[in-house]
Amino acid sequence: MKIAIVYFSATGNTQKMAEIIRAEFRARGVEADKYPVAREADRGIAAVLSGYEALVFGFPIHSLRAPRIMREWLTTISGGGRKCGMFFTYGGFMIHPAHYSTAEILRKQGFIPVSSAEFPGKHTYNLGGWRAFPERPDIREEVLAQEYVTATYNRFCGEDEGVLGELDKGMFSEEQLDLFESYRFKVLTKLPSRDGGECSRCGQCEYICPTGAMDFVSGEADAAKCIACLGCVDVCSEKALYINSMEQAWKAKLDMSNTTEMELNKGVGKLYF
Repeated sequence: MKIAIVYFSATGNTQKMAEIIRAEFRARGVEADKYPVAREADRGIAAVLSGYEALVFGFPIHSLRAPRIMREWLTTISGGGRKCGMFFTYGGFMIHPAHYSTAEILRKQGFIPVSSAEFPGKHTYNLGGWRAFPERPDIREEVLAQEYVTATYNRFCGEDEGVLGELDKGMFSEEQLDLFESYRFKVLTKLPSRDGGECSRCGQCEYICPTGAMDFVSGEADAAKCIACLGCVDVCSEKALYINSMEQAWKAKLDMSNTTEMELNKGVGKLYF
């Protein structure tokens, strides 16, 4: 069997899980290739993906769904009746309807979703002072990934003829979910910037940016394009890019969710079949 693992990863969580999942498939004798698609330049792979028998899609959860640019990109990929799996990484708090939303897109594109999973990973906003899953993914996610791959493989090869069951639609309308996407900029009030300072201008911040928002020459992110993934801040080895402190938002988020930092970070992932 030949499968493709297609994933969006700005700060490494989803990439780590993609690599773990790929290794698990390969341990079962599956020819598994991985395709990162965070960069726009890497997304022209529709023809390549058509050559795989099954696919696994991996995304971080942004405002309760897969990133908008990924939801839009998925509409360019034809399923052709092929089976697929999904997995998501998240930094705590609410998750749904990410599974449901993505599965609906995939079904409309002709895929047959057979599995899904969610794995904790350090929150993007940890770069601004949050402390959500600071050391995750870890061995707990590796163990869960083994179970996920075993079940997904059995469905891909037909040993288990089941498909993905009913998923949580969440409590919000599409209009509300669209509005939530703008809330991140109420927390990230200062977009990544060099603040007029200097750096080596290696260009990695611009290279990694999923939307072309970052200009490494000026050291400023374009507000009209930035999606607050903070991949540019994460990749900068010189720590030359700055954002605002999010400490107060972290405390407010914990209170709003009626939890504590300790309780939140005990969280574990979940599988859906």
